Amino acid sequence: MKLNQPLVIGGILCLAAAAAAMQAWAHGDVTPQAVDTSSLPQLGEGWRAENPYRANDAAIKIGSSAYNQNCARCHGLEAISGGIAPDLRKLDNDCATLKDEAKKAACVKDNDDYFLNTVRHGRSRNGAVYMPPFEGVFTQEAIWAVKSYLEAHREKPL
Repeated sequence: MKLNQPLVIGGILCLAAAAAAMQAWAHGDVTPQAVDTSSLPQLGEGWRAENPYRANDAAIKIGSSAYNQNCARCHGLEAISGGIAPDLRKLDNDCATLKDEAKKAACVKDNDDYFLNTVRHGRSRNGAVYMPPFEGVFTQEAIWAVKSYLEAHREKPL
């Protein structure tokens, strides 16, 4: 039996396109999911320089849900990176090794600033978006709740 070469090539191309589409769908809905922060103290209009919800159990719970719905697809389930994006449990590792409490506090504040700016404004390099900006999508309450969740899962506890 002789195969119709154009038909076979067309079939292969269709299968390849379907496989690519399935891979894209495997990431699930990439539309940011709403984060209900109504049970947390509201922070007002001005952006806080430091995490106001640090060690707040309610914020950690909200942050867990927000992280797993919005961040885990790139940064890994339970904040354990699979290599696509940075492992966010390691953000404060440099701070954990500091013995001087004032330097440690300054380091944590610097990491809060880095985290907030990254989430608000995203990250891109050479025109490629590595992380989309979330300002206008998430409230600062939601962003700080995610940071609280990540702090509760630090690789090296402070």
